[in-house]
Amino acid sequence: MAGAEDERIEALETRIAYQDQTIEELNQSITEQWKIIDLLTKKLATLEEQVRSGSYIADPASEKPPPHY
Repeated sequence: MAGAEDERIEALETRIAYQDQTIEELNQSITEQWKIIDLLTKKLATLEEQVRSGSYIADPASEKPPPHY
């Protein structure tokens, strides 16, 4: 009987170890995704401000002509 219990405990410990590793990997992924979301949110806010202020339109005098001219 003790052998079967030891095997069950060992199997559970192994599962927990793999689950801990998976949780840590998921946590790292979520952290990276939040960094990207934060960066994109800041960029979006900047673009919205540029659109509202009209500064997103380039000055035609500073633009190069298209290659077909």
